[in-house]
Amino acid sequence: MTIQKSTNITWHKGEIIKKDREGFLHQKGIVIWFTGLSSSGKSTLARSLEKRLFMEGKLSFVLDGDNIRHGLNKNLGFSPEDREENIRRIGEVAKLFSDCGIITMTAFISPYRKDRDRARKLLKNGEFVEVFLDVPLETAEERDPKGLYKKARAGEIQEFTGISAPYEEPLDPEIIIDTSEKNIQESTDIIYNYLKEKGVI
Repeated sequence: MTIQKSTNITWHKGEIIKKDREGFLHQKGIVIWFTGLSSSGKSTLARSLEKRLFMEGKLSFVLDGDNIRHGLNKNLGFSPEDREENIRRIGEVAKLFSDCGIITMTAFISPYRKDRDRARKLLKNGEFVEVFLDVPLETAEERDPKGLYKKARAGEIQEFTGISAPYEEPLDPEIIIDTSEKNIQESTDIIYNYLKEKGVI
């Protein structure tokens, strides 16, 4: 657990609340949490959905795993402890974006179930949508656009999820998509239609 080190602090409430921002944007502020193995299609699908929403006049933003490690989380590696802190920070940032009324997508492997569950608990019921890209390891390895699986198999990358580090599948995600069976358009449609059905957009 993260220890609270700051003292003499007070939470300050604003006069404008989340509901006000949602009304202004004509959408619900939620977090769509993509999880799955490396090369399962998280970033690709998140970007596709972001573009679809933008074309529909909806405000959304993708918090991408690699991008975040260039800045906010550049001091973190890939040890179990650092992975936990990585996801803890992202959960907090995603909540802030959601509170702004933004449809926020996170594209992280986020291999540990407890870390994803902790992120979910930051939000109210219905504001966290877990999207599990359930792709066979063999398929992910075949894609491997960055050559990471090859390096992991050769021992050049330590603690690589799916090879030398575990991935804990979600127990009850809102959406499951196998991107080895669904193309990008079909996958995007599944999530977009879910958002429509739930009144997010």
